[in-house]
Amino acid sequence: MTQTATIHASAVLIGPKAVLIRGPAGAGKSQLAFQLLQSALAWTRLVADDRCLVEVHHGRLLVRPADELAGLIEIRGLGIRRLPYERIAAVGLVVDLDSADAARLPARDAGQTSLEGVILPRLAVGKGMAAMPLVTAFLRQLPAAD
Repeated sequence: MTQTATIHASAVLIGPKAVLIRGPAGAGKSQLAFQLLQSALAWTRLVADDRCLVEVHHGRLLVRPADELAGLIEIRGLGIRRLPYERIAAVGLVVDLDSADAARLPARDAGQTSLEGVILPRLAVGKGMAAMPLVTAFLRQLPAAD
């Protein structure tokens, strides 16, 4: 039986994989989730806002909403809104907002994190940085200069 952990985060399904958005209170997790839902990146759908349940299944990290918050998202200036949501999704990217280790030219090893023992791609976004353009560039896989 797998262990389920609760984390303070938001998650949005973009195509086949979810973006898991972490950060301290007020960092903009819900705002980034809503921006991703409004983007034209690919097919998008809310998974969870504010509280996510994560568990490992066959080497993948799965995320789902807490039952009492399923389908709800906070939109600053509008309040709590109900949206269609995905009941479960595999995480493909972790975005850490207000990250102390965000750098202008990040080290290669900063691009990964381990969550519940699963190694995942990671994007560190510094305090005050606009997250959406970075996430968009990452998801579009703009090649790095070597």
